[in-house]
Amino acid sequence: MRRTLPTDAEVQEILSRRRTRPAPRPAPRAGRALQGLIKELDAKFGRGASALEPRWAEIVGDRLARVTRPQKLSKGRGGAGGVLELRVAGPAALLVQHQSEDIIQRVNLFLGPGSVEKLRIAQGPVKPPVGLPAQARSRPKPPPLAAAAEAELKATLAEAPESLKASLEQLGRAVLSDPEKGRDRSGR
Repeated sequence: MRRTLPTDAEVQEILSRRRTRPAPRPAPRAGRALQGLIKELDAKFGRGASALEPRWAEIVGDRLARVTRPQKLSKGRGGAGGVLELRVAGPAALLVQHQSEDIIQRVNLFLGPGSVEKLRIAQGPVKPPVGLPAQARSRPKPPPLAAAAEAELKATLAEAPESLKASLEQLGRAVLSDPEKGRDRSGR
C-alpha cells in the first residue's frame, strides 16, 4: 500500500500546525569563551617568560641583555619559587652563572618576591635585542700617518705581492699609528 504525497496546500497546513525548534545561537568566539579561564590561570600561575622579554634590558642591564634571553619560567610545586630558563650565548654562560644570584634578585623585583629561586642556563644562539643599538663589529680606523711614515710604508711594500699589498698596508698603518705597538726591539 503506497502512500500518496501530500499536495502543496496540505504541506502548508501541516507545517503551520507543527512547532519547530528555534535556530541555535552561534557559538561564542574562542577568546571570549576562554577569557575567564585565562584570567584564572594568569592569577594562579602568573605571566611566563614572555612578560620578562620586553623589559629584559631594564631588568639585567644592557651588557647581559645582549647575550641572554628568558626562555621559560616554571613554577615550583607547592607554592615554592620557580625556575627561570635563560638562553645564553656560549661564551657568556660562565659570566651569567657567576651573576646568577644578582639576576634572580633583579627578576624577583620585577615579578614579585620568591617568584624565581633558580636559574637554568641553556647555551645557544641569542638574537640581538630590539631596543639596544647593535655593537660595532669593525674596529675603528687608525689615525692617518705622517707623510714621511706613509712614504716609508709604501716603499717597504713595493715588492710585496699585489694580493697581499692592501692587507699589509692596513696592518702597517695600524702598527705605526699605535706608539706602544709600533716600537721594535731596538727602541725605535
